[in-house]
Amino acid sequence: MSTAQAWAYVGRDNKGKTVKGKLDASSEGAVASRLGAMGISPISIRESTEGTGLNREISIPGFSKGVGLKDLAIMSRQMATMIGSGLSLLRTLNILAEQTESKPLAKILTQVRDEVETGVSISDAFAKHAQSFPPIMINMVRAGETGGFLDGALESIAANFEKEVKLRGTIKSAMTYPVIVLIMSLVSVMIMLIFIVPIFEKMFSGLGSGLPVPTMILVNLSHAMVYVVPVLVVASVIFGLWWRKNKHTEQVRMRVDPVKLRLPVFGNLLRKIAVARFSRNFANMIGAGVPILQALKIVGETSGNWVIENALMKVAESVRQGQSISGPLILHPVFPPMVTQMIAVGEDAGSLEIMLNKIADFYDQEVESSTEQLTAAIEPLLIAFLGVVIGGMVIALYMPIFSIASAVK
Repeated sequence: MSTAQAWAYVGRDNKGKTVKGKLDASSEGAVASRLGAMGISPISIRESTEGTGLNREISIPGFSKGVGLKDLAIMSRQMATMIGSGLSLLRTLNILAEQTESKPLAKILTQVRDEVETGVSISDAFAKHAQSFPPIMINMVRAGETGGFLDGALESIAANFEKEVKLRGTIKSAMTYPVIVLIMSLVSVMIMLIFIVPIFEKMFSGLGSGLPVPTMILVNLSHAMVYVVPVLVVASVIFGLWWRKNKHTEQVRMRVDPVKLRLPVFGNLLRKIAVARFSRNFANMIGAGVPILQALKIVGETSGNWVIENALMKVAESVRQGQSISGPLILHPVFPPMVTQMIAVGEDAGSLEIMLNKIADFYDQEVESSTEQLTAAIEPLLIAFLGVVIGGMVIALYMPIFSIASAVK
């Protein structure tokens, strides 16, 4: 496939109004053809200078913003609406590429449109950009294409992603305050150890008497900060880079994910999040007509936890041998009894999708309630922790002065 270039065009629409814009295409002829499909008569077409030379957008590897789940939710909703209204797939992709606010998504949609224009199916075009489009989206689009209900599949994808965005937002908003307080306490402690304690140490050096044990501990910690801070910074950077590279590997996930679920307080919350995600994704996959075995594999990969992914792999193997879904699911403690029982009822009644949606709704509410309770419990604990740490340091610094005052009396 030829490399796409940016082209600036001036043309007239069906009402005779002059319009300007930019398109990515492999040649000037491709731009003219695309403008004709859009109902625009080209007046002039030239290569765009934006993005070249000094106008080139600078992107730092590892820091450039990718395609977010919210962008995909908006795109899926708009795409479903346009296709349901009778617009052609090419024109829909054209409009989406031009109006999306996400530059990375606009670039990918332009490439997808070019691939579809050459005869590639939309699901296969999405699959070529698997780093941006999740497996659940690719497979639901493929099922919608095959079954002739692409707009319905896209509506389900949009609803799924919107709920996932809401879930992430709930967790993020609940954890923002505790994290900020914790960072502030650490920064306050470091500032006192690096700048305040040395001033008091100079004052105490002329007293001619030994310092109390708490004060000596603070002074020694202050001396150690000269070496500890650089080591911590370097170690944090190295660990961050290593974690970014290896956090999705099998070896790391199989050790870290089980520990997450066993954490006090947070472990139960993480399990509820994983179960909500599993139920919602599984319901959408079944509703889109994706085969059960394929759906179990994809849902496991998108669950966000190795324990659930491993459990669903074993469930899929049992289903392949002719067993039900709920039977082998009971053997895995990560799934609460309520979940397995409701899935069993759904299988027996032929309403598995409905039951899974009810499970997902229930655990979404559980996650929201748990995060609110967690925030309410953590806030006073963090404030008390900050008061004890800072107050303890202040008392330790003034203990020699109190000793001198007592000796004078």
